[in-house]
Amino acid sequence: MDNPPTHPRIKSLKERSLLVQGLREGIVAEAGLIAHGRGEAFDYLLGEKTTPEAVKAVKAAVYALQRASNPVISVNGNSTALQAREIVELSNTLDAKIEVNLFHKSQEREEKIKQKLLQQGADKVYGVGEDASERIPDLESNRGKVDPRGIGSSDVVLVMLEDGDRTEALKALGKKVIAVDLNPLSRTAQKADITIVDNIIRALPELIKAAEKKQKKEKYNNKENLKQTLEKMRAGI
Repeated sequence: MDNPPTHPRIKSLKERSLLVQGLREGIVAEAGLIAHGRGEAFDYLLGEKTTPEAVKAVKAAVYALQRASNPVISVNGNSTALQAREIVELSNTLDAKIEVNLFHKSQEREEKIKQKLLQQGADKVYGVGEDASERIPDLESNRGKVDPRGIGSSDVVLVMLEDGDRTEALKALGKKVIAVDLNPLSRTAQKADITIVDNIIRALPELIKAAEKKQKKEKYNNKENLKQTLEKMRAGI
């Protein structure tokens, strides 16, 4: 059924359609649909808008990525289904590597995600199959398997729609973690160095726009930024 363009929830319906299509293509895991629905609940509290706090976090994130020696964008099925073209554009703008990292891991799904990104213009996609030959210490889930040329040797990692255990493990290795997470109370959001509390549909275009010019260092405190975001959410209830 086509979604009428006048529907008040047309943007949300389009996102859901992309995820369902991604599920049928073998890119999105079934659990990814649940994760998206959970994120939408927090997006309602934001008024489905990018906040000034999110913009501030975006600028801090791009500043860190622009100065990294080996920046990596970590992607999964949901982020690829929703924003494959934007992921590639951000990667090219920042000269950052793209690495597939899945919790519900299968080589077939990794390959399909890789092909989707290559079709959108990616030069190379890391972390697929035997390329993920390194393991992050003390992280037993499939997310612990990383590419030594990518996340394994990275200094700054941008993670989207992420689980908190890997954020903690990456930080324990001395890496800077930038997260895009609609839940400001999640372990990922709380443990990351920089948290962009926003829908990736809006956050990635903001990141691309910021990455098109050299960012200056500005005062940024992640805990304070998350606190302000939570206050904004409470005010919207």
